[in-house]
Amino acid sequence: MRCVIARFPFDLTKSGVLDSMKGVKPEPGTGEFVTIGRRQYPAKQVGEVLTRQDRRDFSAQEVVRAMTRLGFTCGTFPAATTATAAPTAPTAATAATAIV
Repeated sequence: MRCVIARFPFDLTKSGVLDSMKGVKPEPGTGEFVTIGRRQYPAKQVGEVLTRQDRRDFSAQEVVRAMTRLGFTCGTFPAATTATAAPTAPTAATAATAIV
């Protein structure tokens, strides 16, 4: 299927994408992701591997659009929450003195 990423046309196939991403370890990511096999890859990482272009040359949405047309599942990584962060030393000390 012909897809345009960063103003350049690419002829991509689902099997070609699977072969290109074989052996590539997913980076930790935020924002958009593409599920390839059983792994979730950041969209920018997938675009960089497939196009061999710098990540700054294209948007994640361009990659998501192309991968969706090829039949891959795409989505958004959940936002990190700050509520699970461990309390800092001054916070813990303040909490301990408030109980007394």
